[in-house]
Amino acid sequence: MAWSAHQYLKFEDERTRPARDLLAQVPLERVLNGYDLGCGPGNSTELLTDRYGVNVITGIDSDDDMLEKAADRLPNTRFGKADLGKWRPSHPADLLYANAVFQWVQDHLAVLSQLMDQLESGGVLAVQMPDNLEEPTHRAMRETAADGPWKNTFSDGGLHRKPLPAPSAYFEALAPKSVRVDVWHTIYNHPMKDAESIVEWVKGTGLRPYLAGAGEEHREAFLADYTRRIAAAYPPMADGRLLLRFPRLFVMAVKK
Repeated sequence: MAWSAHQYLKFEDERTRPARDLLAQVPLERVLNGYDLGCGPGNSTELLTDRYGVNVITGIDSDDDMLEKAADRLPNTRFGKADLGKWRPSHPADLLYANAVFQWVQDHLAVLSQLMDQLESGGVLAVQMPDNLEEPTHRAMRETAADGPWKNTFSDGGLHRKPLPAPSAYFEALAPKSVRVDVWHTIYNHPMKDAESIVEWVKGTGLRPYLAGAGEEHREAFLADYTRRIAAAYPPMADGRLLLRFPRLFVMAVKK
């Protein structure tokens, strides 16, 4: 599944806010070897380079379009292509930072535990992931996938992301290797112009595998059906805008 940096950046301010909130909790004043895992188009990487310097942060992503845009944005910062399920740094890191990527990585709890072994003592693993599969945006994806001429193309119902484990699972996986583990949720409420704006938002992330599954033949009809469901699920406020509720899970661990 290819990604689109252009589509993702249509809501750059809103997508970067949780990245800022995650970084604000990182207790490191100095970083010598840090990584932005799942760096995307470089919006989160820029936060790290602004704080720690362009020469000590490396962005890692699996998508060519994202890496191209990131390199254009930060020409003096290193970027590399890798599968995060298998990637390991060449030398121990003092910061492994990941904004909205590990929800896509299979068995990510085990991967995060293994990444703790790649940190220096006192190093930090900082992770943020959307926890919104039960929000109307994602329920409507599953309902649309199951109700239309495209439904037979979704062998698993179109659900390409699994629900996140309970917060206790992150404590249990990371605490044995940590002197400190913090896990918390933040719910963001984003005012959106209309239902079409919400659809544009999720077209950059969660809706992508559904549109790929529906195929070009059904893409427009799928989008129309999905947009109708979104309009019904999000009633307008007094000023006509819709409020997009977006829960996110944050995890931070400091290595022993």
